Amino acid sequence: MKKSVILASLLSAVFVCAQVDTTRVRDIDEVTVSASKKLQKLVDVPATVNIITAKDIQQFTSFNVGELAARQKGVDFVRAGVLGTGINIRGFNSAFNSKNLQITDDRISTLVATGLPFGVFSTVIKEDIERVEILLGPNGTLYGPNAHNGLVNTLSKNPFKSQGTTIALGAGNQNVLTSRIRHAQAISPKIAYKLAFEHTQGTEFNYTDSVYVNNKAYSELDLDRDFNSTKFNSQVNMKVGSLSELVAYYGHSNNNNIGVTSAGRNAIKDWNIDELQLKFIHPRFFLNSYYQWSNTDDTYAMNQRTQNYISFINAGFSDQVARERSYDEQWFGASPTAGLALKRGSRFKDDSKRFVAEGQYNNTWGGFTLIGGVQFQRDMAFTKNTYMLDFDGPINVNQVGVYGQTEYKIDGWGFLAALRVDNHDYYGTNLLPKAAITKKLGDGTFRLTYGKGMAVPSIMNLEGYLFGGLILGNGLGFTLSDGTKINPLDVETINSFEVGYKGSIQKKFYIDANAYYNMSENFISPLTQLATAGRTVTHRGDQPISQIPGANPAFVLTYSNYGKVDTYGVDLGLSYYFTDALKGVVNYSYFGRKMDKSDLANDGNKDGKVLDTDLPINTPSNKLTVGFNYTTPKFFGGLYGRWVQDYDFFSGTSTAAKTQDLDGNGTIDIRENSYYAPSRVWNYGALGGITVDMNAGYNFNNGMTIGANVTNLLNADIREFAGSPFIKRLVSLEFRYQLDFFNKKNN
Repeated sequence: MKKSVILASLLSAVFVCAQVDTTRVRDIDEVTVSASKKLQKLVDVPATVNIITAKDIQQFTSFNVGELAARQKGVDFVRAGVLGTGINIRGFNSAFNSKNLQITDDRISTLVATGLPFGVFSTVIKEDIERVEILLGPNGTLYGPNAHNGLVNTLSKNPFKSQGTTIALGAGNQNVLTSRIRHAQAISPKIAYKLAFEHTQGTEFNYTDSVYVNNKAYSELDLDRDFNSTKFNSQVNMKVGSLSELVAYYGHSNNNNIGVTSAGRNAIKDWNIDELQLKFIHPRFFLNSYYQWSNTDDTYAMNQRTQNYISFINAGFSDQVARERSYDEQWFGASPTAGLALKRGSRFKDDSKRFVAEGQYNNTWGGFTLIGGVQFQRDMAFTKNTYMLDFDGPINVNQVGVYGQTEYKIDGWGFLAALRVDNHDYYGTNLLPKAAITKKLGDGTFRLTYGKGMAVPSIMNLEGYLFGGLILGNGLGFTLSDGTKINPLDVETINSFEVGYKGSIQKKFYIDANAYYNMSENFISPLTQLATAGRTVTHRGDQPISQIPGANPAFVLTYSNYGKVDTYGVDLGLSYYFTDALKGVVNYSYFGRKMDKSDLANDGNKDGKVLDTDLPINTPSNKLTVGFNYTTPKFFGGLYGRWVQDYDFFSGTSTAAKTQDLDGNGTIDIRENSYYAPSRVWNYGALGGITVDMNAGYNFNNGMTIGANVTNLLNADIREFAGSPFIKRLVSLEFRYQLDFFNKKNN
């Protein structure tokens, strides 16, 4: 079926439904807590916020809640396989994306060493999620660094308000099986608790990434496409007095799957996440502390391990010896007796920890509101010398943030000013200001906002030590043999201006529209070679390069800051309630950029010319989602079509692009469905396309629900991420049973 026919059919369905006479349902009554860390009506918030509600999650009869992000405006959603999903906001996606801050119940949900979002590593199960709030644009003033492009805030259910026992069982193609259970109960007016458990397993699509050695392709060694995830958590809530609540939480997850990175794919083996949290909640005060620890001993880079294995096989070693030594060494020589083994470790171990403490105060006097707080974060990265320069023990990085926000409302006007001051062990002191003006107009609000965001280099960017010293982090800078100094990494910054309106038009029609302009600079470059033009690397900081085990002065890859670019775009969300039961949705986003290709400061790989591959935009220019939801007390369902305009993706070795002349010299530099030598990967072509998803279910009177979900209903051949398979049709069936009903509304 042609793309135009599919889109026309979806639009026609929405248009026909719009002819039905309906009663009013008001989206503007929706609330959010993320924009200002307090409860606000969504229409009054000076930001673009997408809300995924508990009802949305309950009616989505699949184990992977992340798929619901595909239905949101302004969000770049990608699927890397059956299990892996990810999002990006307003440009600069990568295969190692840490520019969107993710928070779960006031806990930072990112890995300590790499800064990557937990994703499937989360310790919270689907049935325990109350809502997910996605804020578009910089939102680091109240939350901290790395809310650079956006914020994803997940909130779980309160056991006082959402009691009962829920059992969910699901199955689908790709051998997917899932079982989940949640129980919550108030054992007294003062104490309530909840327990949750999940186990999900399946098999990834039949796809093998090629590993190239001397331009010859090999299959990934010992590829295991089976995945599984097990998680459980417990929480106790205790009311202290009439207004306060004390919350204690523990969560754990264990994960085995395939992860896509900018240097090939990783085999995730028994990666464990544990979280312990204690927080105090009062209408005026908020105190929060938590401790997280991460552990794996057997995860490895499939690309590097395969290269190591081939080096031993080509030299005449036995298969058994080659497999055993492939985790840690690469052979350089023609035979087992003529050559030497160098450390080129493919195994990643992790024993990292994080401690965070926060205190906040807020108050309102008439139309004036004040919020202030302080945060302390200590990251303790320890990889046992497998991918960090932690030979002397954990690498400890401290950061302290102090923030304040004031808001004044009078005669329909709102004025907001906020400032955050952060101090970090590596990047010193940085300021994150924010300002907004809002004006009530009829049944909606007009807004004008400014915000600054920053993406802090991860500890791996700063202190990385990968593959036996081939890659070194740039937290201290480098010195070359001719005296050239390479500066240490600085933060990547963005200044964002946004104008928008959200509100109700003609009672049944809701609009949320915004236009933005961003100025970004100091990008963190892809890995680049320092030793060029006969120069060698003599020092990393004050340390001679010869003192770093395995490091080669003539070949060091690292990161640096470079370039600037202006980006701009529009996000438009339209909702129309045809009846109380039927809602139609149209979401559209446009993204554009301005970059000076004559400015060599934008030359990311230092090859003397500025190409589109140098600045990692990795974002479609146009996206469109059309769909509708139908909900009654008994039956529910949804149909969504999503079009993502084809776009090129370059991130390290991850490459997906159309056939083209990259530098404009008249020669084709990259071709679809062929080997791309600069990245040493097979290029399957640009990402993007059209998908149609559908879900439906039925609620029985006895508390039982059955439902089905189909992703890629038309089974279109579409790739959504570089280094990932074509996403085929995924079908899941789910049975859900509510054993008892303490609170039907929230369950």
